[in-house]
Amino acid sequence: MEKNVIVGQSGGPTAAINSSLAGVYRTAKDRGAKKVFGMLHGIQGLLEERYIDLADHIKTELDAELLKRTPAAFLGSCRFKLPEIHEDREVYEKIFSILDKLEIEAFIYIGGNDSMDTIKKLSDYAIITGHPTRFVGCPKTIDNDLALTDHTPGYGSAAKYIGTSMKEIIRDSFCLEYNKGLVTIVEIMGRNAGWLTGAAALSKGEDCEGPDLIYLPELSFDIRKFGEKVQKLLGKKPSVVVAISEGIRTEEGKYVCELGNSVDFVDAFGHKQLSGTAAYLANYIAGELGCKTRAIELSTLQRSASHAASRVDILEAYQVGGAAVKAADEGDSGKMVVLQRLSDDPYQCGTEVKDVHKIANDEKLVPREWVNKEGTYVTNEFISYVRPLIQGDVSPVMVDGIPRHLYRPIELVRR
Repeated sequence: MEKNVIVGQSGGPTAAINSSLAGVYRTAKDRGAKKVFGMLHGIQGLLEERYIDLADHIKTELDAELLKRTPAAFLGSCRFKLPEIHEDREVYEKIFSILDKLEIEAFIYIGGNDSMDTIKKLSDYAIITGHPTRFVGCPKTIDNDLALTDHTPGYGSAAKYIGTSMKEIIRDSFCLEYNKGLVTIVEIMGRNAGWLTGAAALSKGEDCEGPDLIYLPELSFDIRKFGEKVQKLLGKKPSVVVAISEGIRTEEGKYVCELGNSVDFVDAFGHKQLSGTAAYLANYIAGELGCKTRAIELSTLQRSASHAASRVDILEAYQVGGAAVKAADEGDSGKMVVLQRLSDDPYQCGTEVKDVHKIANDEKLVPREWVNKEGTYVTNEFISYVRPLIQGDVSPVMVDGIPRHLYRPIELVRR
């Protein structure tokens, strides 16, 4: 590489996203990039000319290792939707003038569906104007819903945390006995795709029977039938544990969480903030059956638990970061790196690049055949798909008994 590289992070953070950042930085430097800039809060921050030289923060191998083990977005993230090119060319002119000023040869964006929309639009504008900067997307999302890739970095660690937490919740639920039983409902992220919720089945093993019911957003949810199933289960056992996606909807298409509270917040991409599904269902079951209920939202914990990160996930996140730089250096633009599974036993996975136009704004859902006929549990095929992605551990660097992270000093100043 003869000039500079700039990298940004966008969308929801993960426990592995900074490993991709480390992969981008190391590969760019190894390939001769003079500087590797980091956008502060993604494309939104770039428009405000907020960026840093990563060499000021990643000074040693220890810094790089800490970065791999640091959850959330080291550079800061955003949910900023670029307008269509014909709607506002001034935005693009401003972005490209900043890229020219910084002598950017390659633009790498780490993110999910909406982030790939950014790569698509910027690469299209570069083609229209004949601009030499190359734009490559680096996959990241715990939702695992990016098209054309076998899976996404971030998902394996979130799935590992969910499987572990479900097992611990199930163990806890049998400690106390209540006259009419106990029903615990665990709400897991997933607006339209149930990859995360399905991971609750990983808790099942010789020492744990796993959750009793699992509901994914791909199938419509019948509250009455749900109540009947729970009642039947309580007739056989003192404790029932259910995993549900935050995005489950009734047959009419209404989010279950909207049955209890109105959803007011909508982000730049038109996504409603979903929360309260477990609470609504716990109240419903308590009212119908008169039993003790608990509602648990894993919420941010499932994407920020770096202490439970999957080694496979961290390694693959680093791998796709490096592959994105390699692709840009070799002339690719308007592409995204994808993971291609080569073998399950032993597990092997490689990378290639795909046209981002076939990925942006699309969603990969859980196949119907990976959910049982009743729509209340995932199949063994689902579990076989996920299990290789959660293997191995990444030991945190412990200081005073607590994991040490890599941080930007300004974070402390702001607090």
